[in-house]
Formats: sequence, structure tokens, C-alpha cells
Amino acid sequence: MGTENPGRPSFPARPTTSPFNPAPPTMAPFASSGPVVGSGAGSAFRPSPPPSSQSPLQPPSSAGAPMVPNPPARFNDPSVSAPPSTYAPPPPSGPYQRFQTPQFPSPDQAPPARGPPMGQPPLQGPPGSFRPQTQASPFPMGNPPQSVNLGQPAGNFQRPSFQPPFAPPDSSYPGARANMQPPLPGYVTQPNPMTQAPTMQPSFLSQQGGFAPTPQTSSTAFPAQPGNLYPPPPPGAQMGVYSRDQMQYPGSAPPLGGIQGLTEEFSSLSLSSSVPGSIEPGLDLKALPRPLDGDVEPKSFTEMYPLNCSPRFLRLTTSAIPNSQSLASRWHLPLGAVVCPLAEAPDGEEVPIVNFAGGIVRCRRCRTYVNPYVTFTDAGRKWRCNICALLNDVPGEYFAHLDATGRRVDLDQRPELSKGSVEFVAPTEYMVRPPMPPLYFFLIDVSVSAVRSGMVEVVAQTIRSCLDELPGYPRTQIGFITYDSTIHFYNMKSSLTQPQMMVVSDLDDMFLPLPDDLLVNLSESRSVVETFLDSLPSMFQDNVNLESAFGPALKSAFMIMSQLGGKLLIFQNTMPSLGAGRLKLRGEDLRVYGTDKEHALRIAEDPFYKQMAADFTKYQIAVDVFAFSDKYIDIASLGTLAKYTGGQVYYYPGFQSAIHGQKLKSELYRDLTRETAWEAVMRVRCGKGIRFTTYHGNFMLRSTDLLALPATDCDKAYAMQLSLEETLLTTQTRRIRIHTLAAPTVTDLGEMYRQADTGAIVSLFSRLAIEKTLSSKLEDARNFVQLKIVKALKEYRNLYSVQHRLGSRMIYPESLKFLPLYGLALCKSTPLRGGYADAQLDERCAAGFTVMALPVRKMLKLFYPSLVRLDEYISKPFSQADELKDIVKRLPLMSESLDSRGLYIYDDGFRFVLWFGRTLDPELSKNLLGPEFAAELSRVTLTEYDNEKSRKLLKILEKFRENDPSYYQLCHLVRQGEQPREGFFLLANLVEDQIGGTTGYIDWLMQIHRQVQQNA
Repeated sequence: MGTENPGRPSFPARPTTSPFNPAPPTMAPFASSGPVVGSGAGSAFRPSPPPSSQSPLQPPSSAGAPMVPNPPARFNDPSVSAPPSTYAPPPPSGPYQRFQTPQFPSPDQAPPARGPPMGQPPLQGPPGSFRPQTQASPFPMGNPPQSVNLGQPAGNFQRPSFQPPFAPPDSSYPGARANMQPPLPGYVTQPNPMTQAPTMQPSFLSQQGGFAPTPQTSSTAFPAQPGNLYPPPPPGAQMGVYSRDQMQYPGSAPPLGGIQGLTEEFSSLSLSSSVPGSIEPGLDLKALPRPLDGDVEPKSFTEMYPLNCSPRFLRLTTSAIPNSQSLASRWHLPLGAVVCPLAEAPDGEEVPIVNFAGGIVRCRRCRTYVNPYVTFTDAGRKWRCNICALLNDVPGEYFAHLDATGRRVDLDQRPELSKGSVEFVAPTEYMVRPPMPPLYFFLIDVSVSAVRSGMVEVVAQTIRSCLDELPGYPRTQIGFITYDSTIHFYNMKSSLTQPQMMVVSDLDDMFLPLPDDLLVNLSESRSVVETFLDSLPSMFQDNVNLESAFGPALKSAFMIMSQLGGKLLIFQNTMPSLGAGRLKLRGEDLRVYGTDKEHALRIAEDPFYKQMAADFTKYQIAVDVFAFSDKYIDIASLGTLAKYTGGQVYYYPGFQSAIHGQKLKSELYRDLTRETAWEAVMRVRCGKGIRFTTYHGNFMLRSTDLLALPATDCDKAYAMQLSLEETLLTTQTRRIRIHTLAAPTVTDLGEMYRQADTGAIVSLFSRLAIEKTLSSKLEDARNFVQLKIVKALKEYRNLYSVQHRLGSRMIYPESLKFLPLYGLALCKSTPLRGGYADAQLDERCAAGFTVMALPVRKMLKLFYPSLVRLDEYISKPFSQADELKDIVKRLPLMSESLDSRGLYIYDDGFRFVLWFGRTLDPELSKNLLGPEFAAELSRVTLTEYDNEKSRKLLKILEKFRENDPSYYQLCHLVRQGEQPREGFFLLANLVEDQIGGTTGYIDWLMQIHRQVQQNA
């Protein structure tokens, strides 16, 4: 998915979209859709690489969530501590003013949809001239709700069902036509009249915490008003919630007290003047909110609850949990969490490991693990569970006296009582079976196309280079199968000098020729394995077989691995054509697109693949799929194997080793050597009244709340939605990683908006939208995104429409200022954009599988990539430009950001695009590109030349790759005016532009604003 097919004639055009209908009647968005139970079996837990972590949500208390490699027992999560008691009111800020813009389509007309490539992470405050205007206004806020605790353990499987919990929206978001658009002549094909309006200095009042410097002040539309006074919250706290603050950890949560003079800070834009649908004169397009500071993790919430786990592990869509279903029904955005259990710890920090000599301390009723939010009483002899409030006896070996404040005297020596994330060493009773050795099995397509593309050679070389770094030495097991129209098994016993190949041609009745010798211990058979990998490319270099017996080969691999479990890596270059699981060409009938039958193209056609995925999961086998082809190979079916086994899909369209070899090497190397938790399960526990009801990601849902993960790692994240009910959750694994998070419950909708986390919302939002494409049209998924944003902003507007004369101003909470832009980017992303002509079917499916597993930061970068100018930095001498931070000033993703005299890099986390302006200094081009600097860039490869500028450019690219190692960014060179290459790689991906019949940022805001005003 990270590579592009340069052979495409031009980037697709999108038809204009149809008018949006009024939003359908609202419904309680987060009612439980009913648990989905995935197929699963008793799992054995294996201790090899580090286990994954988890964190649950809980209402009135806090708990921790564990992750264990091999335990059968259940697992409980942390609870939450008391809510913040006081909030400092933000100072008022001035309103946004805008430039005049042309008329936009009437509310009946919907904006065209467009699909740019996946973007980059959101960046917070815009630099320099990009200053969105914010307006602060007083608002009422209810009493601080009781705190909710969230804990999460590492887990295992995903639900088999992708059905989103929301009903499809009514609004009509026109689908894209299936015709291709002619190549664009330049990067500004459809000039936006708004950009030609006279520029005015935006005005705002100085504001604390604002995301832009304060320019000259002009009269504000909203005079500051004194905040309303509210009585202090009730003095009593729920059992086990607030006493912790007073006894054990003073200051761990804000003290309870009266909330006075609170003001709600919101931002606003004047989107229309006296003429409906027009833009107010003087609106500076550069002042629109843009995430130009990257994904900024919520800091204020972390400071309020210092005992919580890092946001890298667990993020809530809002850190203020509603205290009633009626309040939750007014929160039209996803309510839930995004968990990355094995995320890389912040620099200089490690997750502490705790080994209980007498057994892990847990609540005897709800099985919650001891965590920072439990309280100790009776002179230290008892502890109260923060999830179910049960008093538990403290084991003798765990006893410690309490000081005068009620704190344990050994508190500083107990990481499980002072850290939000911790790992418990699981004793033998937590293991279904002894830890299995890590097993890597390789299933390699050796048909003629695979050999000629160079894939077989690159894979063999990369595996050989990784042998010393595979986890689990000296117990690591390894095995290989190759296949074309027959299946080739390899005996690599240590007593042999070279491997023995055995061929099975009976595809209908598969059997293992040597069942005991097809898996070998790597350390014992190292020389035989190396000999095999060295000879593999030449072994099939003259192969002319076009067929692929993938299904029978897959069943053979399952028979070999079923005793131990492990990781299966599949390298597939042609569509499966023989035996079980054979596939046929789909998607050629254009009449299917835009109909109710369209979604069937994006799901597995043959039930063979889902059944195999269920069997793999049952026997603790994770599947990673590496797909290579410039033709259709049905990623929708092949990706099912990774989706339900906790694996990953890598897609390399049009693979050629000379071009894409380094990308494959880097990504395969990381896949084999990164920290991995084997045979994991994940469960999230919450306090009474809250539970998680739907789960989204790559896993199998073994029971209503237990995720089965044959393998998980730091590059995988899982999203889940909350429901307000009376239930409890639990989890477990072999080493048990627990993430604890506490959050307050609230009675005020405004507080929910203020504590919203855009990154977590977008992450959960995108998974829901992609799942919707598996049961509905692409148009319905885009309508779903727009409708939810409209409903959320309308509800927020209704909070203040009576108090303030809002007129035609568009208002939004400061915490969600980037949400409309991310919504637009999601609709233009590869999984959702356009129609038939806008993305190849395999490309769309591969992108969907990838997005479903991405952590928050990586996903935001994919949706809103970085655009950085490099020529000024490269031209500086080393003494003045030796810091990478000198060049990280990111630019808005619009054509106006491109100067024909400059050199720019576009980075979405999966690829680099270097854009050379038409009038860029020829000397600089020659230094960077060598003697072919004037040739068409599609035939030029970026290599290092013997000059300072070339070395500096490659150093920049390498630094960018080091900062984001999960995927290798292949570099594509583009020159201004070279079509269709420029349009495909860059212009179609400028999210804010109206290119190819797609909606631009300002049009999108106008459409949302018009719908918000309807019946507001």
C-alpha cells in the first residue's frame, strides 16, 4: 500500500456529488449493538516476545488492565480516580474574520467527493500566517461528575463482524462517476475565487492557549461575559473514588470544590454574510484551522491524573465520561477509546516489571488487578477495589503499614501502586500451556511472475539477513513452503548438508510428506536454512508456471503449525487459481458501482478464507500477507486472513525489485524483528455502569469482550466504543501488561466537548467508516462521516445559540477545531474516496486493512500528510542547518503552498514525494539528480552524489524514516507540469484543493455550516 503504480494513466476524476439532505433524526449513537462472538478455541499463551498492553475504562473508580502471554484466567482493568475539582477559565479570544469568497452551491447541492492519498498526522497550531481565530465565551458547566476509571489489559482477537453501530445516514453524498479525468495541466487547475479576494489582517483577542500568535486586535463579535456561578459538587464521592485522593495520593486528582466563573472557550468562523452561501469579505484562507503541529497528545488531562497511563497506550475520545444515557445520546461523535497496548514507551521510560512472590494481587470478585486507584484501610490489612468497591484482604507477603495520610509506607517501591502502566510476571497457573517457542513459517509464491519481478530473491535475502535477530533464540523454529501449481515442502534436518525438496501435486487431498521434519530449530539447522535461502532464487529462475495453488499451500502450512502456533508470512504474487480457495476476477462490471451490490466487492467472496482465519486464530497462528501484483489478486479475500488473526497486510502494486526492493526489505525486516507478544488476549475492564460494546481492528472476538491476538506488536492499535450499562469487563495474557486510566464522569455536555480528543475520535471514526464500506456503498460511508460531524457541531451550537447572537458564524469547540478537516481528509482517503475510477479495487481494500490497524499518530499523518519546503534548508551551509527542526515548518495541503522556485517533500508516512518546481535553481537540481536532472523524473532514481547538497537531502530523508520506522517511505520524484505523474502523486492528494471535481476545504466547511444552521 505504501507504493504507487506509476503506470496509471492519470489520477482519477471525481464526479460532483449530489445535494445533502437534512440530517436524519438523531438516535442514541452508542447503544450497544449486541456483542459479536467470533469463533475461537482455548488459547495457549506463549511468553516469547513482550506481551501487549491494554487499558479499560471504568466509571466511579480506577483499575488496571493487564496483558498476559499464556494465562487462562480473566483479567480486570483499572478504575478511575476523582474528577478535577477546579478548572481555570480560559481567557476570552476574538472571533475569526474571513475573506470574501464566491458563491457556493445551494444547500441542496452536495459538494463533489474526492479521494486523495492517505494523509499525514494532524499538526497543532499553524505557524506564521496561518492563524485560526478563536472566540471565548462564557458557558455554564455542571458539577464535576464522579470519576470513572479506565484500565486495559493486552488482548487477543477481533470480532468477525465489521458492522458499524450507527444506522446509515439519510444525507446524499453523491458518488463519483466511473470516468477518468484527463491529466491536469498544472497544479492549479481550478482556481478558487476565494484565493483572489483581498487579504486582510485577521483579528483576534489575545487568548491564553491559543494556537496562533495574536495579531492586531479588532472588535470582537462576542463580548466576554462573566461566567455563570454553579454550586460546588456534592461533598460525598462514590465509594472508593475520592478517598484515594485524600488518603493515599494527595494531589493525584484535582481536589473537589466549587466551580465558579467558568467560561466555555469556543472558536468561530464568519462563513456567510448577508447573502446566503457567500463568504464574509476579508476572510483569510490561511487562518482556517489546520493541524500543522502534528498529533498533540492531550496534556491537561494527563496532568490532572498523573497516575494514568501514557496517552500512547490509551486515549479516550473524550476524557469527560457522560453520567447518563441521555447525555451520551447528545454526543454524536464516537464515544470510546483507542488502545495501542505495546506502543513504544516515551523516551527514557520503560514499563516496570513486577514479580509477585506469593501470586498476583487481584479483587476476588471482579478480578481487577491491584492498581494506583485502589485504597487501603484497616491499618493496611484490607484494600478496596476501585471497580466493584469490594473490601479484599491484603496477603501477608504484600502487607505494609499506612502513614498518617493513609498512604502505604512502601508506596514509592511499588510500581503497581504508583504507575499507570505496569507488567506482572504471570505465574504458571495463568498459562494454558507452557510457553511455546516463537515459530516463523514462510509461504512463498514461486510462479513465473513472482520470480521475474525479483520478489523471491528479495524475500530470500531479507530472511537470511534477519536470522540472527529473530526473537526467541535458541528456541526459535522455522519452516518454508513454496508453491506454484504444486506444493513444495523442504526437509531441513540438522543432519543434512543441504535441504531436501518434496513435491506434492495432489491438491484435493493434501498430506505432509515428512510431518516431523518440516519445522526445524533455527540454531540447530542454521547452515541448512542458509543454504536453502541462498539457493532459492536460482532454484526457480527458469520456472514458467503461471498457476497458484495458494489454498492447498495454506492448508499445508496450517497442518504444520497447528501444534505450536506462531507467525505465518505469506508472499503472494498471483491470484489463487487452483484447488481450494481459488478466486476469480471481480469488479469489472461497472454497473455494480453505486448500487447496493457494490460493497460485496470489498469483502471475501469465498468463505474458505474466513474459515481458515478462524482456524488459525484457534491455534494461535497470526498471518501477515505480503501481496505483489500489478493485476487484480483480490486483496479483499486474502486480507481476511490477516484481519481475523491479528496480522497485517502489505501491498506492493506493480512490484519490481529494482524500484521497490528496499521498501520490501525494510518492512519485512521490521515485521520479523520488532518486539512481539505471542498468544495474547486483551480485555478491558470498566466500573459499574460502563462497558465496551463494539471493537474495531485486526483480531478475533472470542467472547463478548475478549479479543484474541495470536500476535501483536507496537504497530497495532485497537478501537472500541463505550456504552452506559451495568456490567464489568476483564482481560489476560502471559506477562500481564496493565494500563490504568481514570476519567471523571460529567453532567455537562460542554465539558465533554472541551475534553474531546480529536486524534482518538478520528481514529475510531475512520474504523467505523471503513467497516461501513463493507456493508454499504462508498457514498453511504462518506455521508455517515459528514452527518456525524454536522450533528456534533449542531448540538454544540445549540448550547450557545440562546446566550449569544451567533448569527451566521460557525462555532466549534477548541478541542475539535481540526475535526472538519480530518473528516474531509477521511472522505478523500483511498478507502472511501470516489468510485470505480478513483482507486483500484485491490488498492482500496489494502488501504482499508492498513488503516484498521494503525495507531492514532500514524493514522492522522496518513490523512493529513506533511508538506515541507526543502530547498532553502539544503542551500544553507552545514554550520547553519544541522538541526532537523529547522525544516519541519509544515505547510497547508493546497496548491497555493507550492512555489515554482522551490523543492518540496510530501510525506504521508508510507511514501515520500519530492516535488521539483519548474523554475527551481538548475544548479541545485543538478546537484541532487546528477547529469539526468533535465530528463523526465519518472526515469530518474534518487542516489547520493559527491556534493554537500545531495548528502544533506539523503540525510533528511533518512531522518524522516528514523522518526517513523513502521513503514519504509519509498521516494517518488515529480516535476511541476509533468502529467499525469504530478497529478497522481501530489496534486490529487492536496486535501484542501478542489481538484478533479472534489470538494475543497472551504466548500466542505460551507456545506457543514449550512447543514448545522438548518433547524439549529
